[in-house]
Amino acid sequence: MEEAYVTVERGGPVAIVRFDRKKNLNAFDGQLILELTEVARSFHDDLSTRAVILTGSKDYFSAGADIQDMAARNTSTATDMEKRQTYFRGVRLCEAWEAMPQITIAAMERLAVGAGVALPLACDWRVLGKSAYLYVPEVKIGLNLQWGALPRLINLVGPARAKRICIMCEKMDAATALDWGLVDALAEDGATLDKAMEMAEVVVTMPQVAVTMVKQAVNATTHALNFATSFADADQSQLTALSQDAGQARDKFNTK
Repeated sequence: MEEAYVTVERGGPVAIVRFDRKKNLNAFDGQLILELTEVARSFHDDLSTRAVILTGSKDYFSAGADIQDMAARNTSTATDMEKRQTYFRGVRLCEAWEAMPQITIAAMERLAVGAGVALPLACDWRVLGKSAYLYVPEVKIGLNLQWGALPRLINLVGPARAKRICIMCEKMDAATALDWGLVDALAEDGATLDKAMEMAEVVVTMPQVAVTMVKQAVNATTHALNFATSFADADQSQLTALSQDAGQARDKFNTK
């Protein structure tokens, strides 16, 4: 696939993956999801890259799922299996990033919303700009949190805070995100990529085999039940998206 939204810089042991749609606050549409999935898989057998930094545009990380793209899923003439395949794209995207053997670091500027939070949760570490915020509004528009993100969120912040983040739909400032363990470092606005690079440069000084083994061991331990508890979240999302109260919630959300 020829990437329209994603660029990859492979120079030495650290690679930088940038995505920029140049519209809609860098929201995820189907094309962007597929491009980022393919890029992630390209690193799975890459033994020379030791760390991968994921970042959005210089102005925004991502405003989440593109609402127009989501609406098109439910009005298309696709078969049920084709629609299901589409709903599971985000799941496969996050699985591809989580399965990368390299240390992955998300560098987030300005805002990370919904899917723009779900994907960084599949990375090893997250860096957030000091004036940025995180926001998980899925419940507000009648949806569950999918892309396999809910168990990852619980692993990081615990059950009570995960419920608060998802159910109360509060915008979380950078200081709170750091305090709750949702991000691992803060940086001056515009400098999240620099901070992520500093962290990556430490990683590449460590013995590669040991780093890879520790990452896999930690993931195997903390994620042991993740699939068992979230394997149907895309099916649930498809179902809830078609409910009457979800439609009413989206209409209300879109008029604000």
